[in-house]
Amino acid sequence: MKQYLDEYVTYLEDVKGLSRSTMESYRADLQGFIAFAAERDVIHPQEVTRTMLGLYMGRLRQQGKAASSLLRCTASLRSFFQYLVRQSVIGQDPTQLLDNPKPERKPPKSLTIEQVDKLLSAPDSGTPQGARDKAMLELLYASGIKVSELVNLSTHDINMEMRFLRCAVSGGKERILPITQIAAESVAFYMQDMREKLIRDADEDALFLNSLGTRLTRQGFWKIIKKYGKLAKIDEEITPHTLRHSFAIHMLQNGADLRSVQEMLGHSALSTTGMYQSTKKSMKEVYDHYHPRS
Repeated sequence: MKQYLDEYVTYLEDVKGLSRSTMESYRADLQGFIAFAAERDVIHPQEVTRTMLGLYMGRLRQQGKAASSLLRCTASLRSFFQYLVRQSVIGQDPTQLLDNPKPERKPPKSLTIEQVDKLLSAPDSGTPQGARDKAMLELLYASGIKVSELVNLSTHDINMEMRFLRCAVSGGKERILPITQIAAESVAFYMQDMREKLIRDADEDALFLNSLGTRLTRQGFWKIIKKYGKLAKIDEEITPHTLRHSFAIHMLQNGADLRSVQEMLGHSALSTTGMYQSTKKSMKEVYDHYHPRS
């Protein structure tokens, strides 16, 4: 098969115009398979079967190859054998029914509980902006809501006494989520003592205001969380989603069941009734028991 590999690489360069590094990646993937086939006395592409291809991919998995490497190798094999079909070297493409390796799903980046404590302690609540930022960070970690949901909150969406918030979702629906006592107290302090120092229009009902007295934007929050990440001396990159991920991971690490956490996050996978029915405890009970700051 080596002669066909050389012809194929030339085709990639002359016709496809691929870069040298890409061509070398294709060549390396295919050389590995050709050597594997030669161990089984298979030297012509016509003799290659789907079973043999599957065995080769199995060997790569046993060698601990990353999912990205498996995907690339599968693509290399497919492209090579499709080329051979077009060149009438083989009559049928053995990769047609070859399964795609499942892409590796890396867990989202999150902070440790200690890092979260440092981040949430970074704002100076003695200033209007600091009190606002403290309330936002506490609320985000307390509820796991998205940043877009956070900045869209209005003053009437928070009930500090009952400790819950209401956020709108698509389709005109809404989610009611519990929050921690600390978050409720932080929001109450901001609303009662500091929000009036930011507001310019008495009719503005946005909960979190910027320096112009209007609703804070997602971009504005991005700058805020980056600022406090530096103040807290957290080396990991912090994005607006970091606290949402941390909320979910810390709840699960503390023993909360996956479906209750998914319900709090508002994942669409919980649209089926069966997932709700399988939760034995109410969402509020699970939240109060398992949230680190509850």
